[in-house]
Amino acid sequence: EATGSGSDLATVAMAFCSSFTGCHCCQARIGPSVLDCDTAMLATEAARALRAGADYLHLDVMDGNFVPAISFGAGVIAKLRSHHPTVFFDCHMMVAKPEEQVEQIAQAKAAHPETGKNLLQFTFHIEATEPRGKTQECIDLARKHGMLVGLALNPATPLEKILPYLDQVDMTLVMTVVPGKGGQSFMVDMMEKVRSVRAKYPEKDIEVDGGVKVHTVEEAAKAGANMIVSGTGVYKVEDMALAISTMKRSVELYGNGFSSDKLSPLRYDKDLTGGYA
Repeated sequence: EATGSGSDLATVAMAFCSSFTGCHCCQARIGPSVLDCDTAMLATEAARALRAGADYLHLDVMDGNFVPAISFGAGVIAKLRSHHPTVFFDCHMMVAKPEEQVEQIAQAKAAHPETGKNLLQFTFHIEATEPRGKTQECIDLARKHGMLVGLALNPATPLEKILPYLDQVDMTLVMTVVPGKGGQSFMVDMMEKVRSVRAKYPEKDIEVDGGVKVHTVEEAAKAGANMIVSGTGVYKVEDMALAISTMKRSVELYGNGFSSDKLSPLRYDKDLTGGYA
């Protein structure tokens, strides 16, 4: 598997990536959206995706206000952490007042025992905070409670709304569907936002979420996204390991500019053995 430090990735990218406009040195990471799994078996379903090659878990917190649906909250995330103490959690806060949930989400904080890397990210929507003048407060609160910070924007929101804050956050999430509405397809026109952020921030994580699957990930990879959220593209396919490894290879090829011999290997469910450590 092609892994390494940021400087290692940068060296490889410089060598192979000159023809791709979304070139970057950020690690390719695939995060299954657990809303599409059997949530009654959440810890087990998370383990199944991780065993198949997922790099992190994307946890959608919905309050029935910011979006119509209600999912789960901080209590469930804290319990999930007890099952997966060394896994990166990206908590996607689709809630009306994210600043009020910072302290509770922070209960799932963890650091990797070997690398010391922070394993909890608090990702909130600019649409929930900016109209109330709470964006800066939310960023500061999340930092105060020891979490990484992600800032998300919906398809209808101009990129300019988040630009004043990008220097302060660890990740930008570009939604590629409208949150809370079912039956949508990947919005390829959102890739212009990804390209714009990538051009300005070659070392910042950029995530895309919504309709990303094996047949659409190439557009996101070419634009410069390195964190790929996929729900049905992971949990509703015949071969989970193959889907995850294929999407990861796309980011490595078009985003990192890896040559074919440097790409992560294709993996298949039939070859998986044992559990997730």
